Amino acid sequence: MTKTNETKQDKTLSRRKFLKGTGIATAGAAAAVLATPHVAKAATVLKVQAAWGGGIFLEYAQDYVNRVNKMAGGAMKIDLLGVGSVVKTAEMQTAVHKGVLDGAHLVTAYWYSKSPVASLFGTGPCFGWSANELMGWVQYGGGRALYNELMHDKLRLNLVGFFSGPMPAQPLGWFKEQIKDASQLRGLKYRTVGLAADVLQEMGMSVVQLPGGEIQPAMKSGLIDAAEFNNPSSDKDFGMQDVSKDYHLGSFHQSQESFEIIFNKTLYDNLSSEQQAILEHASEAASADMAWKAMERYSADLVTLKEEHGVRVHRTPDSVMAEQLKAWDVVVARISKEDPFFAKVIESQKAWAKRYGAYQLLNTPNYKLAYEHYYGKL
Repeated sequence: MTKTNETKQDKTLSRRKFLKGTGIATAGAAAAVLATPHVAKAATVLKVQAAWGGGIFLEYAQDYVNRVNKMAGGAMKIDLLGVGSVVKTAEMQTAVHKGVLDGAHLVTAYWYSKSPVASLFGTGPCFGWSANELMGWVQYGGGRALYNELMHDKLRLNLVGFFSGPMPAQPLGWFKEQIKDASQLRGLKYRTVGLAADVLQEMGMSVVQLPGGEIQPAMKSGLIDAAEFNNPSSDKDFGMQDVSKDYHLGSFHQSQESFEIIFNKTLYDNLSSEQQAILEHASEAASADMAWKAMERYSADLVTLKEEHGVRVHRTPDSVMAEQLKAWDVVVARISKEDPFFAKVIESQKAWAKRYGAYQLLNTPNYKLAYEHYYGKL
């Protein structure tokens, strides 16, 4: 063998050894990577208590939680706790503020005792607007900044909150007889919450503020004469049809409301920006779905109440609703005089409602005209 051939052969052998060695090393490195156990990052788990023990309101809360859990893809998870699981409903906001709970699903009227302004973000005056317009004001009309000012500057609460689920105007409720005139309301013991209590007291009613689950037993025992909660589905689930047969739809006492979803602010601030966005935007997605679900369920359950339980459904007379507006004027003027921040929020709401209402009322066709054209007189 010549030196040249020898040199070529040596180089070939060396190259084969190098490639073989590299292959072994590469395979070994790959095996090492595969052999290293994958340590998953623990999911962020939030404990959120709902103010609802069952029925469609708890279902709405679960709908929100389901959206968060699906959107988070395992990196964050909400455990939904039923009413009273950790604290009583009246203590939920304080529990979230202190970090005893991570969050809560409730309505602002449930902490109205801390500030009457709370009710303005839920069970407030009717300025010719519905819950959709109320949420429009919150999101784009300056309401969110005022809500944050109330929570952080006025009440010093360590909370972050989102609004979800515009509610249809709440029925005047269940009575022992048909209400044809506002004079029939005077002296009645009646259940409601928030500023609506002040309004109906102004109209001569004796108001009791009770949790939803206690309404039907209280009316059955005679503790109260009349009551409202929120909608036909919840009322049916509570069994209100078993204690009354006269159900009045239409009222200005709680003509707009939505759910409030709150979280401990320290916890929220320590979440990633993606997790914060999920908590907020899931509330908006759940809000739209709730509005659609309410259309289906409330209307179907109203038919059930009438056809299967013999409930007499009445439209609250305009004369009664006109008296409600007068009572609202008295209550708003009184509290505004006592609380400048209350007056500030009212001014913001009226400006928004006046501008949007002019467009909405002029643009909206008479749907009752179309309904009666096809289905007959209501």
